[in-house]
Amino acid sequence: MSIVSVNPATGKTIKVFNSLSQVSIQTKISIAEKAFLSFRITSFSERSTYLYKAGAILENEKESIGTLMTLEMGKTFESAKEEVLKCAWVCRYYAENAERFLTDEVVVTNASRSFIRCQPLGIILAIMPWNFPFWQVFRFAAPALMAGNVALLKHASTVPQCALRIEEIFRAAGFPEGVFQTLLLGSDSVQAVIEDPRIRAITLTGSEPAGSDVAARAGKLIKKTVLELGGSDPFIVMSSAHLEDAAAAAVRARIINNGQSCIAAKRFIVHESVAGNFTRLLIRGMELLKIGDPMLKETELGPLASDDLLQQLNDQVQKSVAMGARILTGGKKLERPGNYYLPTILTNIPENSPAYREELFGPVALLFVVKDSESAIRLANDSPFGLGSSVWTNDLHEQQCFIDRLEAGLVFVNGMVASDPRLPFGGVKRSGYGRELGTYGIKEFVNLKTVWIK
Repeated sequence: MSIVSVNPATGKTIKVFNSLSQVSIQTKISIAEKAFLSFRITSFSERSTYLYKAGAILENEKESIGTLMTLEMGKTFESAKEEVLKCAWVCRYYAENAERFLTDEVVVTNASRSFIRCQPLGIILAIMPWNFPFWQVFRFAAPALMAGNVALLKHASTVPQCALRIEEIFRAAGFPEGVFQTLLLGSDSVQAVIEDPRIRAITLTGSEPAGSDVAARAGKLIKKTVLELGGSDPFIVMSSAHLEDAAAAAVRARIINNGQSCIAAKRFIVHESVAGNFTRLLIRGMELLKIGDPMLKETELGPLASDDLLQQLNDQVQKSVAMGARILTGGKKLERPGNYYLPTILTNIPENSPAYREELFGPVALLFVVKDSESAIRLANDSPFGLGSSVWTNDLHEQQCFIDRLEAGLVFVNGMVASDPRLPFGGVKRSGYGRELGTYGIKEFVNLKTVWIK
């Protein structure tokens, strides 16, 4: 099977790679197993030196790395450079804090001494998506490697050059051979890797079906998994909100990464008293977006990552319209080379339509009007997903109500949802389980060993 890198802005093939053979896969796993035996006993100081260096490489090479991401998956060059710098941040954060996060936790018992010690698990398989091809990997790898684990990366088949570049960065930073390796292989070869007894845990960021499949296979083998899956994040605007700020943030939150983000705002739930004004601001903001070549600095919205994604999004929109949804703006593909879709707003969305029940991965905003906070909460929670949520209100009682009752892993008040190395990231319901980042993220792939001494 060939792995093909295609420029989504032009549809032209950039480079073709051959998938690894089964023999090569087994060799890489053996190298990782050997590397773990020595890497697990290195000091935090030594690991942090490597990770600081990785962060420095990212910062120094942000232009070339950003260009690679833009050419391979279509994100704007400006956002690609921001992604690189965020990866450098997560490297520094764990280089500085990992030892403190994983220090022995003393617990007073009837023993003369008892404590909890965090120890690495071994080889962790990371199955990562194309939409944030560097950030998704580094937010896993930085804590996992600082904890003493080693990693195998099965990246999305559409971003092979990004996958190989990440491995090069870890090697250039000084990490020993085998501590971080990329596996260029198709999804049909993943099962054998998951089932290999040397693989101790799996982390996956991706679609709900992919996560369900991996969790089932890993669960049968009693292997730890962390899943970060889809989202249909609500963006709730109440009567006390500052409408211009909320509307400006709404546009940014919907089109982040060309609309292809699990934590992008997708369902805009607006109080009826401000719905008219907010809708006008939202339409205006979406229609003023500069669409074009993602390498150009002025471009705000680039192409979707593949033609398949473009067709799927358009099908979801058209089926929803056929069922009664109304288009306020956009609603079609652009007549130009590349995978471009007009910024779109749908309203009057039927409950049984794709737009209501499915995740729309592209620049399509879904607009709902509600009469009060109770209705807003009910609608926000009427989703199989529960990743992020954004609430815009200056009423303190409303703020607490939303914080307590929204079924989501993240609640942002008067701000758009974003990941931050200092805070745990993850969802509930069909958005997955487990956490990345913060103190909780680094403890997902360790053995919390209880030690009791008489």
